[in-house]
Amino acid sequence: MKKDISTIEDIQLMVDTFYERIREDELLAPIFKDRIENKWPEHLEKMYRFWQTILLEEHTYHGAPFPPHATMPVDESHFSTWVKIFTNTVNDLFDGPVADEAKKRGTLMAAIFNSKISHFRQN
Repeated sequence: MKKDISTIEDIQLMVDTFYERIREDELLAPIFKDRIENKWPEHLEKMYRFWQTILLEEHTYHGAPFPPHATMPVDESHFSTWVKIFTNTVNDLFDGPVADEAKKRGTLMAAIFNSKISHFRQN
């Protein structure tokens, strides 16, 4: 039986597994490789803090998540793939209300980022 997300170690497992899958995805891997280059440890650490703040209400993330994404060459197909991989990762590893909240927040964040990027390009 799977447990819910409740510790920083759970967050790290979720983030590490998710980004391993991203790096294997034909659509998303090149974009992440281009942007992150050799800064994976820094990126993962930032993502641990982001999700720890969102899901565990332990405020360790400080920053604005959208600006680094504003000029990325992505569209709806990229965000759909991102959501699918994220949701599958959470489902494969965890079960419970916090896991459900992670999926909800990930889906919402993808929709908002997609909308903001589209708006940014049109203006």
